[in-house]
Amino acid sequence: MKSESEIHHNDGYKFSRKGNIQLNLKYISCALFIAFFLSLGFLGDTAAVEAINWRSYEEGLVVSKVEKKKVFLHFYADWCVFCGKMAKETFQNPAVISYLNNNFIPVRVDTDKDPGTASQYGVTGLPSTWFLTEMGEAIGTVPGFIPPDALLSMLKEVNGINTGS
Repeated sequence: MKSESEIHHNDGYKFSRKGNIQLNLKYISCALFIAFFLSLGFLGDTAAVEAINWRSYEEGLVVSKVEKKKVFLHFYADWCVFCGKMAKETFQNPAVISYLNNNFIPVRVDTDKDPGTASQYGVTGLPSTWFLTEMGEAIGTVPGFIPPDALLSMLKEVNGINTGS
């Protein structure tokens, strides 16, 4: 038996004369079920698409001057175990990816393919990470593996340095 204050519709809504709209439980359950599975699909696609926008050394230095952003310079080699660990752990971290892409010009140099650039910076061990000004001058370097949280902290600190460029 319906109360006098409620009007039922075939579309699943129940309106009360007090102005409240209530959905039937079956519609809520169905909507939540669909939303859950759609969100899984969209989250998976987003995570797979977003990556660090690596540039070559030459391109990175030019773009940093144009965009007036500092350079994040990373030296690596395919055979380097800790370079691989950094690629899988640090450079896959969503916060690191986002911060690097939005605030720096990320540059990656394979020391086996470009030993001249590695020599220019005196790189003797891998991985080796450098921070450069907008004009390509060295701010500092960090040797070895850097975990995601430590790198994010370093990026924020370096980004806050006024280089006068």
